[in-house]
Amino acid sequence: MKKVKLTTTIMVVAFVGLTTMSCKDSKKEKATDTHSEMGHDEMSASHTMKDSDAQNSASKQVLADYMLLKDALVATDEGASAKAGEKLEATLKDFNVDNYTSEEQNELNEIIEAATEHAAHIMKSDIAHQREHFQMLTKDITDMVAIIGTDNTLYQQFCPMYADGGAWLSMEKEIKNPYFGSKMMNCGKVQKEIN
Repeated sequence: MKKVKLTTTIMVVAFVGLTTMSCKDSKKEKATDTHSEMGHDEMSASHTMKDSDAQNSASKQVLADYMLLKDALVATDEGASAKAGEKLEATLKDFNVDNYTSEEQNELNEIIEAATEHAAHIMKSDIAHQREHFQMLTKDITDMVAIIGTDNTLYQQFCPMYADGGAWLSMEKEIKNPYFGSKMMNCGKVQKEIN
């Protein structure tokens, strides 16, 4: 729960500093080394690395499916949003939390349960209702990223015109608003960069 509270506090601070924050242009990519000859200790490390690779793969898939959904909402494509919601729901259900601490597992299970519910609603709703659930889903995915991390640079973006304000994650600094699509495509600002 501490990480969720910390994430919430960080989001509030980011919102207050919205107009003064600047973003970096650099992207960081990480590569993983593998070893062909291993001793017993190295094999244990290798299993940990494989577990870590599996975690990275699962977290990358969650983000990829989330981005697919975001892009469908930017395009105001209700059918594509529904399919992306269905794909994200399946990915979240398959997400394995076993390699995390028991506290992280508890937090992740709560987040995944809520996020899965929002994804399920998105696959059955009209575009306006999809966007409502996307707003809540974004908070869940942001909280999830705070625990599982990311190899990608993410930009937390925010539109003050949607409801009480709508945030979303993007892999691009350029604003493409999923809450209004072509009606207000560039409405919003980068709140912070997540590495």
